Amino acid sequence: MNRSFVFHVSFQPDAEDPFPTTIPMLGAMGNFDHPSAGLNEPQDCYIHGYISARMANLARKAMDNGLPGLPVCVSVAKVDGLILALSAFTHSCNYRSAVLFGHASLVTDETEKLWALELLTNKIIPGRWDQVRQPPNKFELLQTQILRVRVTSGSAKVRAGPPADDKEDVQNAEVMAKVWSGYVPLVERMGEPIPSAYNKLEEVPEHVKDLQEGFNEEADAYNEKLVKQVREDVISWGTI
Repeated sequence: MNRSFVFHVSFQPDAEDPFPTTIPMLGAMGNFDHPSAGLNEPQDCYIHGYISARMANLARKAMDNGLPGLPVCVSVAKVDGLILALSAFTHSCNYRSAVLFGHASLVTDETEKLWALELLTNKIIPGRWDQVRQPPNKFELLQTQILRVRVTSGSAKVRAGPPADDKEDVQNAEVMAKVWSGYVPLVERMGEPIPSAYNKLEEVPEHVKDLQEGFNEEADAYNEKLVKQVREDVISWGTI
């Protein structure tokens, strides 16, 4: 969740609606009561984006009915590479994914709302909140809404490894002689910062440079780990 910028938030808009709704939103994990809480401690999911009046009303209605908020599912996924196997049925991807289940409610406390906005801004670029124009004006705060998801459960699924072909295929000389198997890395990296048409600062700020460098170093390190596994791991006979 901390590595992904966009969270996909799904909810049931109405009991009579046959389909759930999914909205892509900016999100970040955090604990307002204990801001220094680590990853092994409880975290809420704060989301910001297009929060329609309908979604806000659904959250209020759910709370009026005795629920902690609007039941939602929040999901993220990142593809790290393509697995090309001997058989079409053993093709796959290396990936990381997570799903959270919980109840969403509007953040109405002004102090928590400002804290959440800082959390979300610094999720995009660490330290950015202190570098931008402050304070937010009344119109910005009025137009911007934050949802807090109290997480009740969640799960994660990760695939990291080489192709997992059937033993029979690997031991089939004819198949091995004509089919290439392997791994195609898919690495998410940040490019060089580009100034806007109205930017007046000549130098790219250090916090932006640090983000690009740190993000790319982390991405490259994880990719190198996966590549090492593909090259060195003993074949798993379809178990990955």
